[in-house]
Amino acid sequence: MAKTAPASVKTPPGVDFEHSLDELEQLVARMEGGELSLDESLASFERGIGLFRHCQQSLQQAELRVRLLLDPDAPDSAEPFEPEL
Repeated sequence: MAKTAPASVKTPPGVDFEHSLDELEQLVARMEGGELSLDESLASFERGIGLFRHCQQSLQQAELRVRLLLDPDAPDSAEPFEPEL
């Protein structure tokens, strides 16, 4: 049976997002370099799509959290905070 890490040791979501985004940027740079074989390019593209979807999902979850904080009773009608100038 696989052991799971205690909650206190778990990677914070922001760090996971940052790591995924960094890896995605590195993949793009390698692919743009044009020195990968077709198989390496396809594998990199597939990995990149997975990373992109993970980052997109993380951003959507963060947006939902912000909406809930702005208006917990009606998160869909929450308006962004705009500071007074």
